[in-house]
Order: sequence, then structure tokens, then C-alpha cells
Amino acid sequence: MASVAWPASAAASLPRRVVSLNPCLDAILVRLAPRHQIAAISHFSRISQQSNIYSLAQTLPITHETAEEIVSLRPDLVLSSQHSSRATRNALTRLGIAVELFGVPQTIEESLEQVDRIGALTGHAGRASALRSEITRHIERSRIQPNDRRLKAVLFQPNGFAAGQGTLMSEMMEIAGFDNVAGRYGVGKWGNLSLEHLIANPPEVLLSGAGSQGARSWAERIMLHPALHSISHRMAQVEFPEKLIYCGGPVLIDTATALVRARQQALEALQ
Repeated sequence: MASVAWPASAAASLPRRVVSLNPCLDAILVRLAPRHQIAAISHFSRISQQSNIYSLAQTLPITHETAEEIVSLRPDLVLSSQHSSRATRNALTRLGIAVELFGVPQTIEESLEQVDRIGALTGHAGRASALRSEITRHIERSRIQPNDRRLKAVLFQPNGFAAGQGTLMSEMMEIAGFDNVAGRYGVGKWGNLSLEHLIANPPEVLLSGAGSQGARSWAERIMLHPALHSISHRMAQVEFPEKLIYCGGPVLIDTATALVRARQQALEALQ
């Protein structure tokens, strides 16, 4: 990729040490910034079930979001989310450390804007533009044709967690040919879907998480419940990784690919 030429004054003002406190921001940062510019990422990125950069995260410093450890890293820019500790953000601001706050994107466009913003903040606008184009291409490849069959679907993750209308996940589902019907079970933007309601009125497709070996808790075992198998003649249950429901940015590349695969599997099961 061609390097971006920066005026001397601009280059001098670019952050040399960046800390990210959120796994979704981590995923963007590691695609845009070189290794030497990343002072640390969130410890959440080292949780295999939820991380989209798990292997890479093992090679990078992490923080547990305390002001003390972040200050010790001597960052000149901290990327924070609404879910990050407000006390930590306030402490860093009082110490004169630049903290940029990011919301949770509700649409694809909002997610792409975060890519652009992190690119601008870190001095990698060119890389951000290229990443935006790459994400957009993969999303468009997942888009079904107007006459293709649409499938009524629900996301069903640990503890029955589901994404409703008005979410980034729902928009991705709709593009890939799934009509998100979580609302008919009382789910707003996000919520938990009871197994009883699901069995009583199953959708065509259940985009289900994959329980870890040994199913560590009821939250995971619910996705493998025998009652779901009992309605397999009425509903296709296809795997959709839990880690893809939380983040946008470059994660949408894998999300789009997984949705295409899930739709193909569902259509084969419903024949």
C-alpha cells in the first residue's frame, strides 16, 4: 500500500502511542496502525469466544482499563467507548491525556465513519479509506438479488441473546436475505429470547451460536437444547459465531461471509 505523505507539522502532531479500551475499536486500530504505534489494546480481545483478533491480541500489550496502568503506558491518544469506565476516562482527561469517545454504531455507515475517524486520528486516512472500500465490497457481495428468497430469521446466542431491529447486526442480516423477526418475540434493539416462545412459534432460520466444548453454562447450553432439535423439521438451525455480533469495522467482512454461508446452509436444510 502506498504511504501517505504528511506535512512536517502534521506528522509532528500525530499520536505516537495509542491505547484502545474497547475490543471493537481494537479490531479497527490493528488494521490501520503499525505495531510500534499501538501501546496497548483491551484485555477483552484476548477472550477467544468473543475476540475477532484473538491470535494477534496475544502479541500485543493489553490493559484492564485502570487509569494507573494506562498512564504508565505514556499514551498520547486513548480510544474509548461508551462502555469503558467513565472514572478512567475522567482521570485520563484530568491528566491531560487525549481521550476520544466512540459510540456503538447502529448502522453500517456509522461503523464506516468510525473507521474514517480512527484513520484520521492516528494519521492513517489512506489506510482507512482502503479498509472502508474493502468492507463495502464484502457487504455488497453478501447482498441477495431482488427476486431471491428471503428467510425469516432470529439471532440466538448464549442466554438467548438476540439482535432486534435498528441494529447494525439486523442491517447486515437484511442485506444477506434474512428478515429479522426478533420483534415478534418482544425483542427491542437487543434482548433475550425465551426458549418457550421460540419453540411455540419458530422462525425459518435460527442463527445460533456454537457452544464451547462441555457447554460451560446454561447460557450456552440453551443453544443446544434438545427441544430445538425437536422442531428441526420446521426450522433450520445454522451456526453463526457469537464474536461476530458485537463489532463493526473490519469485523463486518467476516460477518458478511458468515451470513452468506448461513443462508446457503439454511436453504439446503429447508428444501
